[in-house]
Amino acid sequence: MTQTKRNTNTMFNLTRCGLLSAMAVILFYIEIPVVAFYKLDLSTLPAILAGFAMGPWQGFAVIIIKNLVHMLGTSTAGVGELADILMSCAFVIPASLIYRRQKSRKGALKAMLLGSAAMVIVSVLVNYFILIPAYQVLMNLPLEAIIGMGQAVFGFIDNTVKLVIFITAPFNILKAVVLSVVTYLLYKRVSPLLHQKSGR
Repeated sequence: MTQTKRNTNTMFNLTRCGLLSAMAVILFYIEIPVVAFYKLDLSTLPAILAGFAMGPWQGFAVIIIKNLVHMLGTSTAGVGELADILMSCAFVIPASLIYRRQKSRKGALKAMLLGSAAMVIVSVLVNYFILIPAYQVLMNLPLEAIIGMGQAVFGFIDNTVKLVIFITAPFNILKAVVLSVVTYLLYKRVSPLLHQKSGR
C-alpha cells in the first residue's frame, strides 16, 4: 500500500468515526423510560456499525467520543456515562472481533448473540459493584431510594442482588435485543456507505 493510499484510508476512517460519533451523540439524547431508573437509547448502534465496518478500536472510539460530549451536560455526575462506556464496550468489542473474523450473516448473528450476552453479564456485575455504590456517593442517593425504585416495579425486591437480577438484567436483555435487531436490519443497507471502494 502506497503512502498516499494509506493516508486516504486514514482520513476516510476518521471521517466515518466522526459521522458515527455525531449520530451516537444525537441518539444519546433520545431516551425512552423503561423501568425504574433505566432508560433505553440506541446510541450504541453507531458504535456497533463502526466496529463491524472498521474494527473494535473504531467502535471503542465512537463510544468514548459520544460519552465525552455527553459529559459536558451530564446530570449523573458521570455515573451514567461510565455505565454506558462499560456496557457498550462489552457489546461492541467482542461482537466486532467476531464479525471481523466471520463476515457473513451467520457471523453477524453469532457476534451479536455473544455481544449481547457479554453486555448483560457486565451490566449485572458493574451495577452491583460500581454503579449503585457510585450513585450513593457521587449523587448522595441512599441505597433505600435506589432499591425503592425497583420495589415499585416488583414488590419483592428488597436488596441490591434482587435489583440487579430482576431489573438490571432484564432491561439489558431488552436493550441488547433491540440493538441486535436494528443492527441486523440496518447494517447491510448502510454498509456501502461505510466501506471505501478500493482502488488500484
